[in-house]
Amino acid sequence: MAGSFQSGMTSIQANDVDLGIESFGRVDDPLVLLVGGTTMLSWPDALCERLAAGGRRVVRYDLRDSGASTTLDPENPCYDLRDLAADATALVATLGAETAHIGGIGVGGMVAQVAALDHPDVFAALTLIGTRPIAPGPVDADLPDHDPAVIGAVFSRALPDWANRDAVAAFAAEGAKAMGNDPDQARATAARIWDRTPSTDPAVQQANQLGMVFSRINCAPRWRERLGDIAIPTLVVHGRIDPFFPLGNAEALAAEIPAAKLHVVDNMGTALPHSASGAVAAAMLIL
Repeated sequence: MAGSFQSGMTSIQANDVDLGIESFGRVDDPLVLLVGGTTMLSWPDALCERLAAGGRRVVRYDLRDSGASTTLDPENPCYDLRDLAADATALVATLGAETAHIGGIGVGGMVAQVAALDHPDVFAALTLIGTRPIAPGPVDADLPDHDPAVIGAVFSRALPDWANRDAVAAFAAEGAKAMGNDPDQARATAARIWDRTPSTDPAVQQANQLGMVFSRINCAPRWRERLGDIAIPTLVVHGRIDPFFPLGNAEALAAEIPAAKLHVVDNMGTALPHSASGAVAAAMLIL
């Protein structure tokens, strides 16, 4: 394959903000841009490596107020969902590509949907993992909402000492099983996120570990009614046991995006398990 092999974390400026990125693969290969949900570590290493081995240049990145990206005031963010979509678009150009396959996981999937809708000339394929077609807040009548028993139990727990790496990792592991996730994977990921979080301030930690900042940004206007305008190959991946965004949300996405393919992972909750990386990467490579 042409081009030099690229790997490692750095930060680059796009859309007037610094975005933390990590690159895999060869710089001349087709670009796959993976939107963090909220940090880049929501995308498993194994998935990125499989995509790179399949002939793709993979760049995963942190949303604003997380990881190595610009962090200002997570409790009072001065940007909205459209700004985050514009970040993704600008990042493609900054990386020297004309188009990209964009992937979004969790809240990053909302960014990816809006980016694909608002910038159709930039994005050539779309992968949505563990997300839904509307913003945080009240759900549409035909969509399943968060499982109240699970969410109540998980989010009623006392918060950890955010300055204590082990306590934060243990907190993540303790809540993982109820969310359909692997406690060991959750513990390891939370520790890595903690290592990359620029401050132990509770608001910054919660933006990185829990994605709380996303509930504070303006996501208007709605985009669900525009999903039929997406004219690029689309893959929707979802966990069968996801209690946060239950499966019906993915079924709605797959039904409303023309010719979208739905890939359901039986043992998956809110996080993509490492064991599913190979199958999901294979599905992404044929888009």
